[in-house]
Amino acid sequence: MKYRLLLLALLILPLCAKAIEFATVDTAAILYDAPSVRGARLFVIRRDTPVEIVVSIKDWNKVRDAEGTLAWIEKQYLSNRRTLIVTAERATIRQRADEGSPVVFEAERNVSLEYVSPPSGGWIRARHRDGQAGFVRLGQVWGF
Repeated sequence: MKYRLLLLALLILPLCAKAIEFATVDTAAILYDAPSVRGARLFVIRRDTPVEIVVSIKDWNKVRDAEGTLAWIEKQYLSNRRTLIVTAERATIRQRADEGSPVVFEAERNVSLEYVSPPSGGWIRARHRDGQAGFVRLGQVWGF
């Protein structure tokens, strides 16, 4: 019995250790309640929105958005390009990863930012589509 539990744990562990996979909506697309265009249409998701890929089958991905909504999207509408979305009322983007660093710009809720480099020390480097770049606190964005 003890060995069966150990074997089961060893089989399940790799599944739990899988990294979270994100993608970006490449063009506005319809989200469905099932992996089929015959499924119920839930809503349209806008371009540059980051989504977490939860399940991937054939031509469809089940995705989660920043609010936690789960839905299906056709794979053709997703890109490996990485974006973040501002989840705070107003995110402050600074020159350096330091609370005392000068402010480069501020971004309002639901603004998409380009993911520039991985998080470090509670900050992530991001760029606005107008070219301004800097560091934002992880708690102010989603999609990393």
